[in-house]
Amino acid sequence: MTIFAGLWDVSLVTPIGTMAVVLDISDQDGRIRGTAASADETVDFVDPIAEGNRLTWTQDVTTPMKLTLKFDVAVDGDAMTGRARVGFMPASTLTGTRRPA
Repeated sequence: MTIFAGLWDVSLVTPIGTMAVVLDISDQDGRIRGTAASADETVDFVDPIAEGNRLTWTQDVTTPMKLTLKFDVAVDGDAMTGRARVGFMPASTLTGTRRPA
């Protein structure tokens, strides 16, 4: 099990407002997998890469519009911080906490 595994309650501050997202991250056979669920949709992580306490991935969303987001987060215990980028737009900030097991 990696330092990333678990359910994470995340706030993503975007140019159109703050979104509540639940990240479900697991380690299966040494490979990280994840999903991100909002009130509107659930999407899979694409190409997650872990390096130390840092995790990067992309995900394709359709709500509120069709976008590809690039995430870069760091984990410190049960806290997660990071950013999500969409093309040329300003980065959105992300903060989260891991739910107790």
